[in-house]
Amino acid sequence: MLKAFLIYLSKAAWAKRIVTHWQVARRVVLRFVAGETETDAIEAVRSINQNGMTATLDVLGESVTSVEDAQAAANAYLSLIDAIEQEGLRSWVSLKLTAFGLDIDSALCQRNLIAVLDRAKAAGVMVTIDMEDSPYTQTTLDLFRSLRQQGYENVRTVIQSYLLRSDDDVRQLAEEGAGIRLVKGAYREPADVAYARKKDVDSAFVRQMNNLLEAAKDGRGYPAIATHDDAIIDQGLNFAQKEQVPPACYEFQMLYGVRTTLQSDLLAQGYNVRVYVPFGTQWYPYFMRRLAERPANLWFFASNFFRR
Repeated sequence: MLKAFLIYLSKAAWAKRIVTHWQVARRVVLRFVAGETETDAIEAVRSINQNGMTATLDVLGESVTSVEDAQAAANAYLSLIDAIEQEGLRSWVSLKLTAFGLDIDSALCQRNLIAVLDRAKAAGVMVTIDMEDSPYTQTTLDLFRSLRQQGYENVRTVIQSYLLRSDDDVRQLAEEGAGIRLVKGAYREPADVAYARKKDVDSAFVRQMNNLLEAAKDGRGYPAIATHDDAIIDQGLNFAQKEQVPPACYEFQMLYGVRTTLQSDLLAQGYNVRVYVPFGTQWYPYFMRRLAERPANLWFFASNFFRR
């Protein structure tokens, strides 16, 4: 119930106006967001790289309603890729199609995306198309496949394990050798679209993770297992060991500021770890979804509020 309410708040304009004007919220959000500027983000990635991990940078923003805002989002990524190349950082980028104008015009979105992919290809940077809520799932996968057919090998996408369709999607994408980040899912979805119970989501995640690992062993794709769940990580490692999937064939992805000790522990054990580093002024929806995912995050927020 609490999770559903927080996800509702993530899209509520009235709540955004209140929360974004709280100084305490801006302080707490720095636990999950690397800052508001490109310079902040580059510094965060430099530190992550120095600790032996890689990164993927996300310019926060989604659901733009003007051509100008969509172009501004694309320009922000072009600038970011320039900075990654110039600084010699080991980082990918992650983006949302609605930030590139998908709700305005699909052709506009694709033009912006191709401009970013072309620049990223020249810089040796991989681009991940993030998955948004379920009305966008098929459109996202269709565009992803179209780009791969056009020869863009530096593009990846995301599958949300809680969607009922995801078992089939993972099987097909694994056969195609697609690069996939597997996540549980953080949007509010109806019961006929997504699993509601945690145990069902976890079971789906493990099935899909094992499918992706098996494909990776055969050279089909390079999966990113994006979870902070100890039990699921252990199951993934056990499966990989049993099936003799080399650690070089997959990676773990974790959120900036979340379970940093676990990130370091996995790295020390010889596994690839990539940190998802969001930044920018449009942090509100992302912040609220992080609160919804883990109750401990909400208590952290509340304790800071009462200490102000």
